[in-house]
Order: sequence, then structure tokens, then C-alpha cells
Amino acid sequence: MRNNYRKGLIFGILGDLFVGFQPIVANARPDVLDAFIFAAMTCIIEATIFVPIVLIEIKFNKFKNKKENKSLQSGTSLLKNWKKNLKILIFIGFIFGLNQLLFFIGYRLAGAINGSLTQKTTVFFGIIFGYVILKEKVTKLQIIFSMILFFGLFMAITQFSFNLNNLNIDIILGVIVLLFITCLWMFGHTITKPIFNRKEVTPSQMVFIRNFLSGIMLFSTYFIFYPAGNLALFFDPINLFYFIAMGAVYATGLFCWYTTLSYLDVSKATIIFSPTPIVTAVFATILLGEIFTIFHLIGIIIVIFSIIIIVRQNES
Repeated sequence: MRNNYRKGLIFGILGDLFVGFQPIVANARPDVLDAFIFAAMTCIIEATIFVPIVLIEIKFNKFKNKKENKSLQSGTSLLKNWKKNLKILIFIGFIFGLNQLLFFIGYRLAGAINGSLTQKTTVFFGIIFGYVILKEKVTKLQIIFSMILFFGLFMAITQFSFNLNNLNIDIILGVIVLLFITCLWMFGHTITKPIFNRKEVTPSQMVFIRNFLSGIMLFSTYFIFYPAGNLALFFDPINLFYFIAMGAVYATGLFCWYTTLSYLDVSKATIIFSPTPIVTAVFATILLGEIFTIFHLIGIIIVIFSIIIIVRQNES
């Protein structure tokens, strides 16, 4: 048990670094790479990275089942499970494709620090959809600390200024976009939970399928609206670097998250991943020149503390 906790903690810390670095790569990309094409390439790169992971997982499960004298899950049965859930998988592909597109738009508007902090509201939308869709219990303490979480977010974004003239409209719009995708993100994860519970699709398979479908949808839509798309973008070494870097950082963050979940329960994993805004703030200050203020720090502390209380309530 102690060994599992150590492994979960190691992957959790690594995940903090990679997830915290995602907004940095997103906002450091060249201006020539619009959010649409960047989202499409990110999904394709992620799907490509997860192909060997899925194949290794299938081989490992076959070996494990053979060792335990269980019936083997053939490639045919695996495809049957995928086909059985085809409609919801396509829907999930659409949701996460839209999310990936809005992710880059939202971060460009809100900035890396504000954007990273906004995405920590996943815990709030998680309990909302858990209650509405999965009929999970919500406590009064979770409701109270959800409000405190949003207060911390408000403090960081507005710099605790109540003068509307001092508010940056781009930042506010970016935060609204990121709140929307965080809500949509948690909705997507909530409706896929029953599939995981039935063991019809594994998390790594889901990541591969959703990114593969999202990439196809984004690419086809991009060339429908931009039939004369600039193909030279795909041959510029700098652009290729950012395509691969974004896909690799995103995929590695997801891999660390799911690996952490394999060693620890959801509540502990969520707490370990809660400091990602701190990582983002450090890199954004050093590499992007963003200004990290005392209100950002206070807001991050309030948000992380609120997350710990909320997920502890789930655990109890």
C-alpha cells in the first residue's frame, strides 16, 4: 500500500508539471497558428502518442488473463465494445474537439495564470453533474466551499477591484470561455463514467478514441471553412515543434493523471493535482512575462484549500 502511494505521488507530481506547463505552450505558440488548426493537430498528436499505450495495455491484459486462466478479450470483442458505444463515443469526440478549440481561445484571452486557475473549477462541476446525472450525494460543506472557491477565483481575476473600468474585457471573456469548457469537460467525463464502470472501454482507450475522432472532426471542419488553408504551416519546423510539444505535453499530463488514479483513489489524486496553477504561474512569469500578483497567490491558496475540503467530503 505504501509503495502504491509513493508511485501515485511521483506520477502526481510529474502530472502537476506537465498539466501546469500546458497553458505555457498554448500561449507561446506563433501567432500564425490559429486556435482551430492548433487544436486539430494537438488531438492528432495525442491520439498518435496513445496508440502504443493502448496496444501495450491490450497485450498486458491478455497476458494477465491468460495467467489467471480467464477468458481472453480478443480484438473482436474490443471492437464490439467500441461499436456498442459508438454514438456516445462520437458525441464525446465532438465535445472534446470543441473543448480543445475553445481551450486555446480561452487561454489567449485570459492569460496562462488566470486560465489555469479557472480550470480548477472542475471539482465544482464534477459534484454538480455527479448529483444531477449519477445521483451522487452533495453535502452542505461542499456547496459552501464551492462558493469560497469561486470567491478565490474572483479575487485573482479581478485583482479584488470592484471598479468596472479597471477590468480587462478580454480576460473576462477568456474566463467565461474556460468556465464553459470546464463545465463541458466534466459533463463529458460524467457521461463516460458508466462505460468505465462496465469495463467496456479503458481510460487510455477513451483518450485515444476521443482524440482521434476530435482530430478528424476539427480537420474536416477546418478545410470546409478554410478550403484554401495554408499547407505551408505543416512544413515549418517551428510550427511542427509546437504541434508536437503541445500534443506531447497534453498526452503526458493525461497519462500521469490516469496512472496516478491507478495507484490512488480519485480524491487523493485530485488533491495532488490541485497545485497546477502554481506551476503555471511560475512558468508564465518566467517564460511569458505575465505578472503574478499577491491577489493571484491568495486566490490560488483559497482555491486549493477549497478543493481539498470538497474532495475530502466525497471521500467521507
